[in-house]
Amino acid sequence: MLFAENSLLTYLTDEKQSRRKGGLYHKTQVDLAYNSNRIEGSRLTEEQTRYIFETRTIGFKDEEAVPIDDIIETSNHFVAFDYLLDTVKNHLTNDFIKDFHRILKTSTSDTAKPWFRVGDWKKLANEVGGTETTKPEEVEKEMNKLNDWYSSLSEIMFENIVEYHYCFEKIHPFQDDNGRIGRLIMFRECLQNGVVPFIIDERHKQFYYRGLKEFATVRGYLLDTCLSAQDTYKEWIKYFYGK
Repeated sequence: MLFAENSLLTYLTDEKQSRRKGGLYHKTQVDLAYNSNRIEGSRLTEEQTRYIFETRTIGFKDEEAVPIDDIIETSNHFVAFDYLLDTVKNHLTNDFIKDFHRILKTSTSDTAKPWFRVGDWKKLANEVGGTETTKPEEVEKEMNKLNDWYSSLSEIMFENIVEYHYCFEKIHPFQDDNGRIGRLIMFRECLQNGVVPFIIDERHKQFYYRGLKEFATVRGYLLDTCLSAQDTYKEWIKYFYGK
């Protein structure tokens, strides 16, 4: 489904600038931050996430304590989404992707680790789900290849965006936060190319993980998971805008 003249981007940007509460921008900020963070292991609830977005404060009463990094990364995610909207027309480059990492990791405990590169490619080799990823010394080359392929496409469709996501997660270019960044990129690329975006619900993360793991042989698993998530976002658009 394509959005004529990218009106969805206009709606989201207008709601952001007007600081409208209770609209699609508001809902997207909360749901995207909550679900993406929960997929990565955050302990914040959806209500806590909403509270941070709406009040820019903390102060949960009678609730289990949560790690401070969960709170910081949630707040940073709101900033990253605003950055996404402000720069959605820019080309997708390595430097732009690194900006997402810098925003998400600012002021977290990872910044104090000498081996952790904030806003830059990983220094140490890592795995994802027991699967090897691109070695640190090969990341720049592989990311260049990925971005060159993507920018060479005459028209970017839903399946291209999902395939980019799979390739990005396979490279796993950062020491941490690859999942959050990858999902922000997917949302951004949908907006840029007039495709209805989507949010992977953390309740479906096992389907999402299976889709990533088996994409090379069975593309339908990941595509179907993303299409289902897109259907949900279409319903949100219809509710708020009647489209």
